[in-house]
Amino acid sequence: MTSLSNRRARRMKNDINVVPYIDVMLVLLVIFMVTAPMITPGQIELPSVGTASEVPVQPVEVQIDAQGALAMRVREGGASFQPVDKANLLAAVRAAVTPDTPVVISADGKVPYETVMQVMDQLREGGISKLGLLVNQNAAGTRQ
Repeated sequence: MTSLSNRRARRMKNDINVVPYIDVMLVLLVIFMVTAPMITPGQIELPSVGTASEVPVQPVEVQIDAQGALAMRVREGGASFQPVDKANLLAAVRAAVTPDTPVVISADGKVPYETVMQVMDQLREGGISKLGLLVNQNAAGTRQ
């Protein structure tokens, strides 16, 4: 009769013991909670305005004022801005540039980024390859 009772005692269970898995999960959770604040997020270094390269030839400057109005000029001594509307901008710039003449965009700080990018896209789609943004290199914040 003892052999019959031993058989019943050794009967196998069909369910999994999940307690060790829960212990491992809690240990990993604690490790991640402790180490997460110690990880510094990725940092990028933006170029400073003082290191902007000087343009070797006189560029054509497209200006966008605070109201979004466009004007253009060739940046040489005594040249003044000539107003131009958005539809005629590409034709006016093409008339003033040669293949090696760069075009720079100077926008007021209050102009939405989207407006600047629309002007830049319009010029790029029109075949202007040397295109850049004009920055103020003066520490006092005065315009050139």
